[in-house]
Parts: sequence; structure tokens; C-alpha cells
Amino acid sequence: MHIRLLGDIEVVSAAGQPLHFATRKTSLLFAALVLAGPKGLRRERVAAMLWADSGEQQARNSLRQALVDIRRLFPSTGDESIRIEGNTDTIWLAANADEADIWIFDQKIEADDSASLAVAADLYRGEPLDGLSLAGEIGEWLGPLRASYSRKALHLAERLSLLQDLDTQQEQACERLAERLVAIDPCAEQAHRALIRILRHRGKTNDAFRQFLACKEALKRELGVEPEQTTRALVERIEAPNMDRPKRPVAEGGPLEPEPTRIEPKPEPARPVVPEKPSITVLPFQNMSGDAEQEYFTDGVVEEITTALSHVNWLFVIARNSAFAYKGQQVDITRVARELGVRYVLEGSVRRAGSRLRVAGQLVEAAAGVSLWADRFEGDVSQVFELQDLVASSVIGAISPRLEQAEMARAKRKPTESLDAYDHYLRGMASLYRWTREGLEEALPQFYKAIELDPDFAAAEGAAAWCYFWRMANGWMTDRQTETAEVSRLVGNVAIAGQDDAVALAFSGLALGYVIGDYEAGSALADRALVLNPNCAAAWSASGCLKACHDDPDIAIEHMSRARRLSPLDPLTFFMQCFTAFAHFVAGRYDAAWPLAEAASRAQPYYLTGLRVAAASNAMAGRPDAAARHIARSLQLDPELRLSNLKHRVGQIRPDYFASYVEALRLAGLPE
Repeated sequence: MHIRLLGDIEVVSAAGQPLHFATRKTSLLFAALVLAGPKGLRRERVAAMLWADSGEQQARNSLRQALVDIRRLFPSTGDESIRIEGNTDTIWLAANADEADIWIFDQKIEADDSASLAVAADLYRGEPLDGLSLAGEIGEWLGPLRASYSRKALHLAERLSLLQDLDTQQEQACERLAERLVAIDPCAEQAHRALIRILRHRGKTNDAFRQFLACKEALKRELGVEPEQTTRALVERIEAPNMDRPKRPVAEGGPLEPEPTRIEPKPEPARPVVPEKPSITVLPFQNMSGDAEQEYFTDGVVEEITTALSHVNWLFVIARNSAFAYKGQQVDITRVARELGVRYVLEGSVRRAGSRLRVAGQLVEAAAGVSLWADRFEGDVSQVFELQDLVASSVIGAISPRLEQAEMARAKRKPTESLDAYDHYLRGMASLYRWTREGLEEALPQFYKAIELDPDFAAAEGAAAWCYFWRMANGWMTDRQTETAEVSRLVGNVAIAGQDDAVALAFSGLALGYVIGDYEAGSALADRALVLNPNCAAAWSASGCLKACHDDPDIAIEHMSRARRLSPLDPLTFFMQCFTAFAHFVAGRYDAAWPLAEAASRAQPYYLTGLRVAAASNAMAGRPDAAARHIARSLQLDPELRLSNLKHRVGQIRPDYFASYVEALRLAGLPE
């Protein structure tokens, strides 16, 4: 099957027959699932996006019928490689990676070779679902995605034009892409530069100069600005075409000779150096309401977010006054990042419709032009200050893990000899987030190297302590006494040196409770983390885990819910699901526990705690086959696991909780 979303939507079967969906909204649902990728979409959200004008129950019914229509369509084509899957909360599209143009495009632009980049260039026929005018919630969801792919395409055109080894076909692919981008946006300076380079490479200097003049005219007309120095530098040595040049006499009475035209570059101000630690600016949000009275709210949101980000000690945050120098301007994010010396930019908008306020935000990695995160938030205008706090806390909770993941990817690309303590920490986190025994064994030395370079690096010490928590939970400890003593040492250091690091305190509290068994002291560290940064998802999830194991299951569920709300795309979502399930289990709510535990196991099949909780919950819910399946998988990963040594995996959890857990796992089939 071939799915095309870049430009107009088109779906063609393996036999070459175009597929036609039953309704426009059915086709939009299918497109949304393709765009969402393997993470899928929450049922509740997609129903609200596509059927916002219907009641809640009717929207759910419409979604259900649309899914039935799509599922019926695929078998009729003979394409068995593509299907709709889902659970009670989420739906997603399962398909081969080469069946959608947008998936191939995303994969190819990550490559460094000209052949892959040229393929991506030919795939880009326009923004996703270009030509469809989408209003309401689906439009607000798709808007940031479209902007993200526009940036990717611009960046691709420039990258491709800078390569020295392009063959004729690759050069033509670059030219076609740049021409499409200029046609869409005459002010797309990166696309103009790509065309100038291609024309110069072909020796068409007059055409290259004309392209520069077209760029200059568009920028002046639309934005009232001059081309960037990078663009001007491309034509500094190109003479203008004869028709455009002034004439001068060669000698008295002699013929006129064209006067060479030079573009004199203006001296460019010194740019601030981008810090080694992740750096961000929060641009003034756009007031989309057409109501000047809403400016105070718009500016207040930005102030709240900037202040909250400033409390994240591993971030370098540009002050509000510097960011507000761009207020009221139509800005180029890449230029803003260069001028302020930051790697990431957060932009957004505020819209008022009647008594409702809607705030949208998008986090962009400026150099790559890639959107890392986008979301929206709603509330009543009468609750303006509560909404302002909600937006700030939600944005911080959501973007912090995205920034950390982006920084981990960046650290992997750096040459090993240039690593400093923070880079070792990021490499350790990248290895840890594989959640395998091998990944953990690679992570610990990285954390210890970071501590060696900076003995007061609390984040690395907290992460190392957390590694021992994972070793214990998965039965990977080889010297329990020595490793337990090391956890005590690391946590003690964090308690002293990490007083301003919420994540380090949270990780340490979790290890202290689970590995050492001191849940009271562990909870105290988690509480300190929450006081320090109430928007820290890691602190809420650590607190929830500790309370699920030793305290109140309902408070545990509340804290895990807060963590998931703050960071809905967190790489630790499976951990939050697992201990929410365990809290339901110890509260006797087995039918609520097993779906969450199974979701955690699907998301992270090597996480043994998730498998054990799934087995216990299914057993108590009267699902013996499912329970036995999870026990079999647990024993496959941990062959020595028995009821007799279970305490060595789960630690000193509350005695009555442990007794219930043992009986449930016995019922599930775990050997004595």
C-alpha cells in the first residue's frame, strides 16, 4: 500500500487501485493515525478533534463506526500489512515503515548521504494534508505538524544544496524541492539560497543573481527586511546581468561597459556562544483573540513558563526581557536562536472564543527546524489565573523530558574525546532508557565517569542510585550487600549536594525506599523534590511508587496521574502505568489493575515488575490464561525467580501488601 500525506491525501492499494474512504472524517481519522505514528492517539482526544460538534457519547459512536469502516476497507484490497490496533485508551496504525511517504521522509532526512536526502526531497510535495482547510481542534492539532514539516523541508533543501557530490538527478531533486517551497512561501530564504547554490554550481550566475533579487524583493515587500548575511554572501562575487547593471564609459567617446554590481555585506554583530547545557528561550506568545485586553494573559503565561523553566537547574533560560524584544515581530526561529545563543525555542499562541480560552505551544530545536513537542490547553476565561498556572506547569512537565531526550541524542553525536561530565550523564541516560541489562551495564560507568569529573554532580549520583533500583527490581544484583551499601552512599551524597535538583532527589528517594527499605526517608526526599519543583513529573512518579509500595494506594494513584498529566509522552510512562496498576492491586481493584499492567508490559516488555504485576492482577481478576502467560515471560527473563526469593526483587514493601502479592503470584503459577 502507498499512503501519501505530503501534499494532497492519497491512499493506493498494493494493486494500484485508489482507495476511497466512506466519509471525509473517516479519511481524516486515517490521516491522523498515520501522522501520529506508532505512539497513536488517545480515543478521547481524536473523538473530540473530529466530532467536536457532537455530544460525548455520539462522538465516541462516530469514532467507533469510522474505525469499523477503515478496518473493512483494508481486507478488501488484499493488503494485510496494514491494520488498526488499539486498547481501551489509545488507537494506532500498524504498518510497514515504507508504506507512508511521511514516514519515509522522516527516516531519509536523518541520513547524511545525498541519495537519501534526494529521495526525501522528491517526497515533499507540500505540507501534510495540504489543500484541506481544517478548522477547530483538528486544525489546531495539525497546525504545528504542518509548521514542523515546513521547517524540515526548508532545512532539507539547504542541506542538500550544500553537499558537494550531488549527481544531476539529486541536484534536480533539490531544485524541485526549493522551487516548491518558494512557490508556497516567497519569503522562504533557505529555499532561495538552495536555488542560488544550484544555479551557481551549473554556472548560471545571471540566473543565480536574479534569484537573489527575487528573494530580496519578496522579503522587502512582505516583511520589510533585507536578506540575511548568509544569503548576501552567496552573491557577493556575482556580477548582475547586463540588463540590470548601470553603464560606464571605457574611454572618452568609447563604448559603454557594464558596471559590475557588488553586494556589500554589513558587518554582522557578534553572536552569543550557545552554552553546553541545554538552552531555551520562550518567545512572546501571539494573541490570536483580536482582543487587546488579552495581552496581559498572554504575557503572563510567558512569564510563568519562563520562571518555571528557570527553576530547572540543568537548563540555561533566556531572561523574559530579552525574549520580549521580539514581541510583535514576525520572527525566524533559527535567527532568534542564533541571536540569543540558544538551542531550543518555545513559541505559542492564545485564542479567546466566547468564554473559553485556548493556549497552544510548540517547542522547536532551532538548528534542525524540528518540532519536539506541541500541545494545547483550554479553560474558562473566569479562571484565567488558574489556567495560566496550568499551562505553565503542563508545558514544563511536557517539555522537560523532550529536552532531555533531544540532548541525549545530541550527546551521542559528539566525538567521544570531547565529552564532559554532563555529556557522560546524558550518554548514561540514553543507555539506561533502553531498559535492558546490557543498557544498564553501559549506563553505570557513564554516571560514575560523570561523578569523577564533577564530584558534586547530584544528577549523575541520583541516576546511578536509580540504576541499582532497576537492578534489584529485575533480579540483576550480583552482590546485594555491596550494592545496597553503594545506594546508601550515593543517596547520602545527593541529600547533601543535590538540594536544588528535584530529579536527583526523586531518583534517590525511590532507591532509598525500594532498595534500602527506608520508605519514610525516601518519601521525605521525594517530598523535598516536589517542594523544589512541583512541575517535576519524575518527582510525582517517584512519590507515587513509594506510596503504592508502602502507604496509601489512592494517594499513589493521584500522584501517578499528576505525573502522567505533566508528562504525557514521558519515556517512563510504562513505569507510571505499572505502579498505578500495583496501587489498584493492593486496593483490591483487580479489573482496574490488569489493563494498566498489561499496557506497561506492552510498552516495555523487558520490565519484570510490569510482568509480575500483570500476572498477579490477572490471576485475581479471574483471568488465569493471561496470568500464566505473564509468569512464563517472567521466568524466561528471570529463570531464578521464585516465591521464596520474591522479596529480593520487590524489596521491603508493606507486609500486608507483600502477602497479597505472594498469594496472587502463587495463583498465577509462580513456583515456590
